Amino acid sequence: MTIYALIGAAGYIAPRHMRAMADTGGKLAVAYDPNDSVGIMDSHFPDAEFFTEFELFDRHVGALQRDGKKLDYMTICSPNYLHDAHCRFALRSGVDAICEKPLVLNPGDIDGLAAIERDTGRRISTILQLRLHPAIIALRDRFANSKKRHKVELTYITSRGRWYHTSWKGAEERSGGVATNIGVHFFDMLSFVFGPASRNEAHLREPERAAGSLECERADVSWFLSLDRNDLPESVKGKKTTFRSITVDGEEVEFSEGFTDLHTRSYEEIVAGRGFRLDEVRPSIDIVSTFRTAPLVRSNGVHAFAQKAMHK
Repeated sequence: MTIYALIGAAGYIAPRHMRAMADTGGKLAVAYDPNDSVGIMDSHFPDAEFFTEFELFDRHVGALQRDGKKLDYMTICSPNYLHDAHCRFALRSGVDAICEKPLVLNPGDIDGLAAIERDTGRRISTILQLRLHPAIIALRDRFANSKKRHKVELTYITSRGRWYHTSWKGAEERSGGVATNIGVHFFDMLSFVFGPASRNEAHLREPERAAGSLECERADVSWFLSLDRNDLPESVKGKKTTFRSITVDGEEVEFSEGFTDLHTRSYEEIVAGRGFRLDEVRPSIDIVSTFRTAPLVRSNGVHAFAQKAMHK
C-alpha cells in the first residue's frame, strides 16, 4: 500500500488528491494545514493524523520515518509561493513529493529543486493533468507531424467572488497572478501539443484578467483568461459560471468532459514511476514568469475578449 502525507489539507484542490489516493488504493497517514476546516478527510481517511502547526507535523513525519512506518509520498497542496519550500521539506525528510500546479513561480526555482533531488536521491512529480486528457492526447497526436503553422485561440473565464482578492490567490507575489494561478496548466498543454514557445507577448495584465500571445513551435496562440463573470459570453451568462474554449484553425476542440478523474490518472502514473518531472514543467513556468514582467504591447494578435476588456 502507498502511504501519503499531505500539506494543505484544507485547500480547494486537496479533496481531489485525497480521492486520488483512495481510488488508487493508497492511505493518508498524516496531514497538515493551519486552517482546521478539514472535515472532508472523514470521507476517505478518518484515521489520518492532522496538525495545524507545521512544527508538530514535522516532528510526526520524522517519528514515522524513524519508527520504520515509511511515507512514500508527500503531497503538496499549499499556496503557490510555498510549493518550493514544501517540496524541499519533503525531499529532505526522505520522501518523494507530489506537487500541485504551479510547481514553482520562477524557472530558477526548478534548478534549485533539481539540486535537492540530486542531493537526496528523492524525486518530485507534479500534476500536469491536461496531458492525460484523452482529447488533448488526440490533439497532440493529430498535430505532432504537422508541417503547417496553426492558429490557436484559448479563452478561459472562471468566475470568482470578492473573496479571491482577499485571499493569497489575489496577491501576485504569492499566487503569481491570474496567468499563473488559473492559466499555467493551459500553457503546459499548449507547449505539450504545439511545442515550446519562442515568443511571448503580454497584451493585458490586471488583477482579474490577463491576455497575450505565444509563438509556439507549430502554432500562433492568442489567449485570454479572466476571473470576472462580466466577461462571460452572453450565451452562458446566468447559466454557467465558467466558459472554456480552445479553437485550432477556427475549429472548436471539445474537451469540456473528462476532467473529473484526471487527478486519479495522475496518481496512477506517478505510483507506476511515470510521473511528470522537473524538466517537463519548465516550459509553462517560463511562459508565466516571462509574462509577469513583460512590457504590455498592442499587436494584431490581441484576443477579441481582451480588446473588449481594454475598451471598458
